[in-house]
Amino acid sequence: MKIKDAEIISLMQNPRTQEKGVRALMDAYQSRLYWHIRRIIVDGDLAQDTLQETFIKAYQNFHQFKNDSQLYTWLYRIATNEALQQVNKMKKMQKTDEDPEYYMQNLVADNTDGDAEEIQLLLQNAIQSLPEKQKLVFMMRYYDDLPYEEISKIVDMSVGTLKTNYHYAKQKIEEFIKENYER
Repeated sequence: MKIKDAEIISLMQNPRTQEKGVRALMDAYQSRLYWHIRRIIVDGDLAQDTLQETFIKAYQNFHQFKNDSQLYTWLYRIATNEALQQVNKMKKMQKTDEDPEYYMQNLVADNTDGDAEEIQLLLQNAIQSLPEKQKLVFMMRYYDDLPYEEISKIVDMSVGTLKTNYHYAKQKIEEFIKENYER
């Protein structure tokens, strides 16, 4: 039985049931948030750490949840901010095994089994090459199928700007795949 957001919020707001609320929150959103973070960060272990940080921040700051947006929108915003902080930390490091570009290059080199895998890898490389805003908008729209209005609340951008970013991201991804796909 899936617990509803209203129940999670009620549990989280009561100090006696807050621990149960945190478990319910994690059960309800762990998978979706992990894959959202993972598409930004790429490295599975680092994505898992970022997910844990997301839930810690949500727990510590639940008193700031105003109930003027959906619970997952609020959580996605926290997860996005945490993931972007990790990306910024990674950019400051020299290229190592943890660097997303290094990781994706090795992944492409190691996986040449089939066209579907090649296109999937090209897609991931193309997404990683996008500017941060375009990457975020594209992933939330393409993978998570979020409406522009929800994305707008998560990343604090106007719907028009989001649509423009998504359009440019799609164009860049298509060009990247056409240029790099070898049959």
